[in-house]
Amino acid sequence: MTFKFITLEVTNDIAVLTFNQPGTRNGLTVAMQNEMLTALAQLRESGATRALILTGAGNSFCAGADLNQMDAGDQGLTVGQSTAKIIEEVSNPLVLALQNLPFPVVSAVNGAAAGAGISLALAADVVVAARSAFFLTPFLPRLGIVPDMGATWFLPRHLGRARALGLMLLGDRLSATQAQEWGLIWSCVDDALLMDEAQSIAARLAKAPAHAALEARRALDAADGQGLAAQLDYEKRRQRELIDLPSFGEGVKSFFEKREPVFRR
Repeated sequence: MTFKFITLEVTNDIAVLTFNQPGTRNGLTVAMQNEMLTALAQLRESGATRALILTGAGNSFCAGADLNQMDAGDQGLTVGQSTAKIIEEVSNPLVLALQNLPFPVVSAVNGAAAGAGISLALAADVVVAARSAFFLTPFLPRLGIVPDMGATWFLPRHLGRARALGLMLLGDRLSATQAQEWGLIWSCVDDALLMDEAQSIAARLAKAPAHAALEARRALDAADGQGLAAQLDYEKRRQRELIDLPSFGEGVKSFFEKREPVFRR
């Protein structure tokens, strides 16, 4: 399928999805989000993808929602009602689609990740940023609205409440270097090395068992909502099932044979 607002390239088993509206700093429109949903569905259904890289064309990753497209439309709705409808039907399903992919996702943040752009970046499993990149949450201090698309869920889990709340209320620009120091992202690299680093990480992740990314996400999500005893029980139940899968057998066999494991697709 040919896309207008994004590009999707698949080389071997690694896909690269690029926000492709550099003229608007990859401002997030409904059309772009719908194309992303279609692309993610295609990758999931193909069964051939082992890792996905998200990045932006031009000098920005994603500058957040395109405010020029925020109107009530012709359905007799207020702007708020129309926006809430879009969030429910398009934006939230997009974040959940990224989180439910059966393969790992790497965000290669090449410039501004602002507003909803932060949410999309943090919906990935591993985030690597160019040194010139930055993160910005202008919702409350500049617009009087709350961060959305999962930002209020992702930020405190990465940064803790104090730093997350400070960013939300002050709207300060967080540099990629500081984002790495604070634990918001995995790494920060020179701009010219960003895509090479993202490809290297994706290639490593692609070698893991196919279910690894989903299991990691679900384990951490479970830990967020329960005590130690319950989490120990969760780990026991998952191990009971996962140890009986072929991937564990291959891992053990490769260990004794002193070679890298090769997991089936």
